[in-house]
Amino acid sequence: MPWLLVLHAAATCFMAGVIWIIQVVHYPLFGMVGADGFAAYERSHASRITPVVGTAMLIEAACTGLLLLAMGELAARGIPRWMPVAGAVLLATIWLSTFAMQVPLHGQLAQGFDDAAHSALVRSNWIRTIGWSLRAALAAWLLIAWMGGSTGGGR
Repeated sequence: MPWLLVLHAAATCFMAGVIWIIQVVHYPLFGMVGADGFAAYERSHASRITPVVGTAMLIEAACTGLLLLAMGELAARGIPRWMPVAGAVLLATIWLSTFAMQVPLHGQLAQGFDDAAHSALVRSNWIRTIGWSLRAALAAWLLIAWMGGSTGGGR
């Protein structure tokens, strides 16, 4: 179990760091690329970022599923059952946002820069930024609780 909690926390914290850089640095800079080269820039962005975040997202999802399966073992250590469930709900929200909002907006931007699509991308990405931030805190809390710290709550 400790390896699972460490891997889960590592993947989640990695994604939290990536999404904050994307949110406050990378996406806002899309508007400065220029219309002439933007479509090629967006396609390059997508092809380069997908293997990086896709791998971490899949690891995170697998760990989340395994944590749900291990809720009994976690509860036996005094870790409330709501913790892995909350993490899974947050992850589902992040994935839903990704595939329902951000992926289509990136597809639209791959055709050329569109100010409305760019603004929608920056705004809607806050869902993932907040979600991964909360997941990072929860993953750290789970790891600390497993190592003998207090969860501050009951089962």
